[in-house]
Amino acid sequence: MIKSLRMTVLAGLASSAAVFATASNAVEIEYWQYFFDARVTAMEQLIENFEAANPDITVKMTTFPYADYRTKVAAAIPAGEGPDVVQLFYGWLTDYIDAELIQPLPEAEFPAADIDASFFPMVQAMKVDGQYYALPTAVRSLALFYNERLFEEAGIDGPPATLDELVEDAKKLTKKDGAGNITQVGLTTGMTAQDHHWFREVLIRQFGGEPYKDNYRTVNYNTEAGLKALQYYADLEKTHEVTSSGFMDEPQAAFKAGRAGMHIDGSFRIGSLADIRGLKWGVAELPVGPDGTASNYSSYWVNAITTKSEGEARDAAVKFMQYVTSDEAMQVWLEVVGELPAKPSVGMTDENANDPLFGPFIRGLENAHTTIFANESAQRQVLVDMVARTDIQGMPLEESLAQAAEDEQKILDEYYAD
Repeated sequence: MIKSLRMTVLAGLASSAAVFATASNAVEIEYWQYFFDARVTAMEQLIENFEAANPDITVKMTTFPYADYRTKVAAAIPAGEGPDVVQLFYGWLTDYIDAELIQPLPEAEFPAADIDASFFPMVQAMKVDGQYYALPTAVRSLALFYNERLFEEAGIDGPPATLDELVEDAKKLTKKDGAGNITQVGLTTGMTAQDHHWFREVLIRQFGGEPYKDNYRTVNYNTEAGLKALQYYADLEKTHEVTSSGFMDEPQAAFKAGRAGMHIDGSFRIGSLADIRGLKWGVAELPVGPDGTASNYSSYWVNAITTKSEGEARDAAVKFMQYVTSDEAMQVWLEVVGELPAKPSVGMTDENANDPLFGPFIRGLENAHTTIFANESAQRQVLVDMVARTDIQGMPLEESLAQAAEDEQKILDEYYAD
């Protein structure tokens, strides 16, 4: 009896010691991303999956509003605080490296040759001097969202396949009140949203041009093709009167409210639209150009390990990075957020490529171009100002286009001169 009791006590002590050891060996790492409902939901699911498979690692997620995000990251990491794994826009990579905010991914766990072979080629922009610094879970492209109820009401059988059809359908979908004010737009527009990407990488190419040369270091849209693209875009509001750039403040709001027949946006919008009751919508590939040219824009957010992460935290961060860039994580992200898997092995399956919602975006990746930005917000503002000069000042399109090209080239020259 005494021997049995002694064995029970010893077993209990051993068990307690094991629990203590496990607790003492537990590692907590921080993950930061900007706040976007669907992204937060997806990451919560990924963290839950990861922690279940790695009970000795806890991942704490912190989010910030988009407007404050970069400032928070830049202040925290140099102070030895903040995230071990951080989310960043692909266009910010050089800034993050120069500021010593992130460290290279270890070659042993992230062989460059394997990544080159298994991810979509656009991801290779995250490689510097043969080393990858960041990797995406998902990539994005553009497509045309359309309101099926408004299409039916206007007698339109399906989404437009060409730019000319886009205009004709938009005319049928536009509504005005007795005073001539637009109450329903046929197509949303706004350079502050996705239109600056649509203009650069889609319309300019569809009218026979190339927006940049020298690996995006030289502006190349002050051309006949660039003017044709701008003319097409401006005519939507000025000539055809099928849109208003300030309608309901932002394009996505008009589409969500059922006050827009068509809306060009990224695949990330699927998650937020799916929750809107009464909104019946579909997705189609972007209309092709006058000669049948198909083009698209692709971007992505990536995850990276920060320079703050060291020792056991860094080891845990490496494991977490491996999981969030896995096939399993990419499928979760697709289903929850609507962003496209960064690997063809996941994205180009028959089920995903032919999905009525995801499919148009995934197929669009075949003709997509990824703009290499020096300063994404400043370069976007150049195109916002380009359109504003024609609207407010009445500046001729060719003059405003030339001014935009000059302004953007200054941004590029200043950036690459450093």
